[in-house]
Amino acid sequence: MSTTTLLIHSGSAAPDAPVTRVGGLPLAPAGTQWPTCTTCSGPLQFIAHIVLDGGRGVLAVFMCANDPGSCEDWSATSGGNRAYLFPPTGLVPVPLPPLPTAEDADDEDEDDEDEDEDVRQLGAVRTVERVTMAEPEYRAASKAWSERSGRPTSHVLGQLGGTPGWLQNDETPDCTGCGRPMEFVARLEEGPDPLTAPNFGSGSAYAHACAPCGRAAFLWQC
Repeated sequence: MSTTTLLIHSGSAAPDAPVTRVGGLPLAPAGTQWPTCTTCSGPLQFIAHIVLDGGRGVLAVFMCANDPGSCEDWSATSGGNRAYLFPPTGLVPVPLPPLPTAEDADDEDEDDEDEDEDVRQLGAVRTVERVTMAEPEYRAASKAWSERSGRPTSHVLGQLGGTPGWLQNDETPDCTGCGRPMEFVARLEEGPDPLTAPNFGSGSAYAHACAPCGRAAFLWQC
């Protein structure tokens, strides 16, 4: 029987911990620049650091949170998000870029509400435990884990490898290097606390990579 490997919320860690986690700081080769959105030019928000099996590398995922709904952060190709496949060793924390400056603020109260929000980082760091369930389908595996553990399915932060389980149509991205469909790497969820979570429109996100070309892609559906 096919199995599903779930990513289960297992606590917190240092922002630069070299483990699979959602939130914190990206780790990358020295000199890597923090990516920006091609639409608004603001710094992208770091979403996840995913350590791949077998020394295949580390996936770093970013998404625009500067003006939710305005930039096309759901698409793998529009520039509102970014994913990178880095080597497994020699990585260092990427310095935080300056926060964007609000130039067209018309509502002072709205500015006050938003001033504590950091569009570069999530509000929490969540580490994961990998749990393999004897279920071939992701939702069924999540439900079975919840029933077995007594914990809510919101503690399932996603899936590692396997079959994507698209919420809409299959949007497997093609590698911009070789043109072949990318390998599915991970599915990510918003997690147990929406105030400190990535914004996937109450949906799920999908990370893919092409190891031979050293490229990656990211998108979400709801």
